Amino acid sequence: MAFLQLQSILKQYSSYYYYYEQHYSTLYYLAIFGFITIFLVLNFTITKKGRKSNNLPPSPPKLPFIGNLHQLGTLPHRSFHELSKKHGPLMSLQLGQTPAIVVSSVDVAKEIIKNHDVVFSNRPQTTSERIIMYGCKDVAFAPYGDEWRQKRKICVLELLSLKRVRSFQSIREEEVAELVSSYDEIDVFAGGGDTTSTLLEWTFAELIKNPKIMKKVQEEVRNVVGYKQKIDENDVNEMEYMKCVIKEILRLHPPAPLLIPRETLSDVKLKGYDIPSKTKVYLNAWTIQRDPEIWNNPEEFIPERFEKSQIDFMGQHLELIPFGFGRRGCAGISFAIASTEHILANLLCWFDWKLPNNNNNDDDVGVTKMQDIDMCEIYGLTVCKKVPLHLQPKLYNHMGK
Repeated sequence: MAFLQLQSILKQYSSYYYYYEQHYSTLYYLAIFGFITIFLVLNFTITKKGRKSNNLPPSPPKLPFIGNLHQLGTLPHRSFHELSKKHGPLMSLQLGQTPAIVVSSVDVAKEIIKNHDVVFSNRPQTTSERIIMYGCKDVAFAPYGDEWRQKRKICVLELLSLKRVRSFQSIREEEVAELVSSYDEIDVFAGGGDTTSTLLEWTFAELIKNPKIMKKVQEEVRNVVGYKQKIDENDVNEMEYMKCVIKEILRLHPPAPLLIPRETLSDVKLKGYDIPSKTKVYLNAWTIQRDPEIWNNPEEFIPERFEKSQIDFMGQHLELIPFGFGRRGCAGISFAIASTEHILANLLCWFDWKLPNNNNNDDDVGVTKMQDIDMCEIYGLTVCKKVPLHLQPKLYNHMGK
């Protein structure tokens, strides 16, 4: 009797359990469906409100709320490059709740600087940028306006003019002399993290991988210097091939491949498309500087391409814009290049360079396992080598020539 009673209770419990399971399962799926519906409606409403125009540039498919963020990898300049192959040189994106466009061609950049330079001269003001860049008060990150114009004027005329940069020559010589002395004592050169050291690291990585170019540029530098004990500004000005090497490094490995993002000050028409106010603007210098329609063999390291060319990186030739262009171009180009040229000339003149190896023979530069040099990138304030470059310097006896 007790067994039958227990069996009856279990059956009754099972029926109740089945009922509640079906009931709450239905409610669960209805809740999920309702949440997704609200999610999509809100996203559509917010996006429509933020982007009034339907005449936007082509765009990859978006997901609710995150937009196109899922399509960006750890190297955004390469992600934008791949997306631009499919969607064109002027592309719109939705990065979370931030509307953005990506410019990936000289043609579009020309229209910006020719017709809309002021409209595209603002800087986006995000919380992260305010924290990292000290409130975005400096010349590079400050919003466009009278205060920014005054700061830039002071920088260009008083701090970073060509005359002022030349006045720092003695300081550069002193710093480089200390650097050279340190390499006399320390037997390994490793890349660093700021813009100049990043540029030098990419330079030596390419030169080690291309020993004929290394030999050519060292011969030029040493022939110019002769038997002198110190390299001066006049010497550097005669090193035309070394300048070509630097241009080619800046073309292949711009320290900031997406430059510093801009923001539109107002609604504007660009290439027939409507670009709303407060749209974030990425200029993909990395893609422009590897455009096969502009550059022959764009993926190869060929400094000779600049030997009979008037192209420079001062912002007038939009096929080479590692420092940007227009009003928001880098104000410190002259200072950065003067420092880089002087350091590079000294490192090439006074030392021979090779990869470290386990044997004790004196292999020439370039003989030791070129494939060991990892050219992968890591994205940060500048794009550095993912695996730092380590080289062994050997003091060059220029008096024994």
